[in-house]
Amino acid sequence: MLFEILKGVYSMSLDIDAIIDRRNLRRKVSFWRIATILVMVALLTSLAFLSGLGDQYSKRNSSHIAQVEIEGFISNDQPLIDLLGELEENDNIEGVILKISSPGGSTVGGEAIYEATRSLAEKKPVVTTVGTLAASAGYMIASASDHIVARRSSIVGSIGVLFQYADASRLLDKIGVKIDTVKSSPLKAEPSPFQPTSEEAIAMIDRLIQDSYVWFVDIVAERRNMEKFKAKSLADGSIFTGNQGMANGLIDAIGGEDVAVKWLTDERDVTENLEIIEWKPKRPGSGVFQNPAAVRFIARILGINLSGTEASELEKFLRERLLLDGLVSIWQVSK
Repeated sequence: MLFEILKGVYSMSLDIDAIIDRRNLRRKVSFWRIATILVMVALLTSLAFLSGLGDQYSKRNSSHIAQVEIEGFISNDQPLIDLLGELEENDNIEGVILKISSPGGSTVGGEAIYEATRSLAEKKPVVTTVGTLAASAGYMIASASDHIVARRSSIVGSIGVLFQYADASRLLDKIGVKIDTVKSSPLKAEPSPFQPTSEEAIAMIDRLIQDSYVWFVDIVAERRNMEKFKAKSLADGSIFTGNQGMANGLIDAIGGEDVAVKWLTDERDVTENLEIIEWKPKRPGSGVFQNPAAVRFIARILGINLSGTEASELEKFLRERLLLDGLVSIWQVSK
């Protein structure tokens, strides 16, 4: 009997110890949960600070000039189109500067962004500043703005459309590979890289190119207030310096951002001395990670030391989209 009582007391003691241990464990878990949350809040706050998001959003609540950068290959960029639509409805934006540096891209992408820019320009004054170049589809988008400013040595023009394809048939013959094709009609899936292109296929492609080419020339004639014969004379694929573009009517002024702002204030009654705030498209996975400083900060946490240039290049690489669709309107340098 005494043994049973002692056993019960011992068992009760163990239960009490287990309860105390569980309580201590809960306290420790709660502590680390709270600590983790605080660290995450501090990290997010730091990233927001490095990205300038808080300051940026507060400035967007007052009158300003919005600046949108369009660079690299032009594609059917829905986030950019959505951004231009957002600027159109924002009453705090008095004017918009498109900062273009692009060799062009797909005609579909250029057309979509052109139309979004024209819609924006119906509500806000839009001016383009050309960096290194605004060629082909890049120039198409620039022409959608109300005023084009370029540096003397900037490149503009390359008005036209191209369609490129490979003919690997001779290579296949050399290595002994024969591709057999069964199709519903002769022009289905033409041109094909597996066989020489027929005259009928070339004629079909030419019809596509000429249709888009005429449309492009009409845009230039309309937007630059030119006679169509003059627009067509400039639309032989030639590129021009900003200085030449000024002489032939493809741009309106020589200079940079200051010239663009002066046009907005002098010609379109935009309030003087407004701050210029950069707006960026909301892309999947974007946000604070679009800022090179934030990328560099995160890399440091992971034990990677990046220079400012490396962080900028990594940020650009992560967000750049290089896929093209449909016909292409792009200026290329032959190697």
